[in-house]
Amino acid sequence: MNDNKANNEPDVVLIGAGIMSATLGMMLNELQPSLKIQVFERLDMAAAESSDAWNNAGTGHSAFCELNYTPEKPDGTVDISKAVRIAESFEISKQFWSYLIKNNIIELPTSFIKNIPHLSFVWGKDNVDFLRKRYGAMVECHLFDDMLYSENRDEIERWIPLVMHGRDSGEPVAATRMDLGTDVNFGALTRSMFNYMQDKSDVRMHFSHEVRKLRQREDGRWKIKVKDLQTGEKRNVYARYVFIGAGGGALPLLEKSDIPEGKGYGGFPVSGQWLRCTNREVIEQHRAKVYGKAAVGSPPMSVPHLDTRYINGKRELLFGPYAGFSTKFLKKGSFLDLPKSIKATNLRPMLSAGIKNLALTKYLIDQVRQSPEERVEALKDYFPNARAEDWELEVAGQRVQIIKRDPDKGGVLEFGTEVVSGANCTLAALLGASPGASTAVSIMLGLLERCFMHRMNTEEWQKKLKEMIPSYGQSLADDPELLERVRSYSSEVLGLVPAVEKK
Repeated sequence: MNDNKANNEPDVVLIGAGIMSATLGMMLNELQPSLKIQVFERLDMAAAESSDAWNNAGTGHSAFCELNYTPEKPDGTVDISKAVRIAESFEISKQFWSYLIKNNIIELPTSFIKNIPHLSFVWGKDNVDFLRKRYGAMVECHLFDDMLYSENRDEIERWIPLVMHGRDSGEPVAATRMDLGTDVNFGALTRSMFNYMQDKSDVRMHFSHEVRKLRQREDGRWKIKVKDLQTGEKRNVYARYVFIGAGGGALPLLEKSDIPEGKGYGGFPVSGQWLRCTNREVIEQHRAKVYGKAAVGSPPMSVPHLDTRYINGKRELLFGPYAGFSTKFLKKGSFLDLPKSIKATNLRPMLSAGIKNLALTKYLIDQVRQSPEERVEALKDYFPNARAEDWELEVAGQRVQIIKRDPDKGGVLEFGTEVVSGANCTLAALLGASPGASTAVSIMLGLLERCFMHRMNTEEWQKKLKEMIPSYGQSLADDPELLERVRSYSSEVLGLVPAVEKK
């Protein structure tokens, strides 16, 4: 293949240089190094949007503490099925990262992942009753059998002193704790993977390049019009496979692809903000991710948490997120993103979902109108002795929640992630938000099984997949011994603490 052809006719094009594209690119490069891969990113560096540490919660989402993943059913029982799926997915991610570390593909694990206890904390009788039921349901599954539960104020204070100091002594409280929890810098992880790939002769990175159009030709290849934002130069690239992993920017590109499967999808953008602690003495007193219950009417991504983070080698303390509304689909996007995304094919689902979610709209308006004093009052629910002068506002990332057609309801607003692919599986787009980054490996495995089915079934790929992910093809939720083996393996390689014995 001559140089011009290699530059304009790759096998795979990845749009967006975030955690999803990095994961898919890395997996494809390991499975078949001869594949020609090109990555196009509109910004001047990788992981500058949703994957960036300041734009991402950084929680290794494993459903240990996120109460929105375990809803209470009408009969009063707690449904843990989503929590099981997410916990299993995160274990799969850790196995793949361990493979990268063990084979010296990315830098030392301390640069992107650290042990941080995951705690759920609630107050009030009804919430305590819920957490107690949740704990009882969770520990029946071996994925969560290291979980600790307490209603003892002294014990909880030892776990999270900032949360308990100054709290009403007559108020019932409860907490669960998982020492296996992690904080992950997905920005650092993403850049490490791209740094490795860009040194490969068959992988080309193009920053400050924006994809303007994409259409499938009769020969099956995708014609992709790209603009160099620095020089203004435009060119066409022709690829056999296209993955749109552009975060909030994925929906407009999916619409431009004109595949029938993308019709009817809309997006509802939700912005976010954090309170960032500036007092080092306070930061050093808290080492945990403490999640509570979301306010009534709030989106699941707005579950409040008091959160220890490690960013750029420095320990940080954040509280939030405070939700807001912007018509931008990306933090560095355009205010015209939402209006431009409205088409004849998705107008009815978007209107229908909007009418059914008026409480959410009101919640977002109230959040936008919050004063600094009101934000600190919300913080005091989790840190009663908080002082306003110790905190500053930090803008978080944009998330675009999925709106899709529904035959009965017209349109529904969904919280989560979804891969949309064409019938011939040559184009796929990832829509949605949390817990995306933590489950990226599982999501990409599903995409490979759908779009590269003929190769996934080969002996060569199967062998490599089991090398990269030792539990591949087996259920961690059904096999306690397998879970113990892979957890021990990934904990050792990633430098994480092993499970603790329950008291």
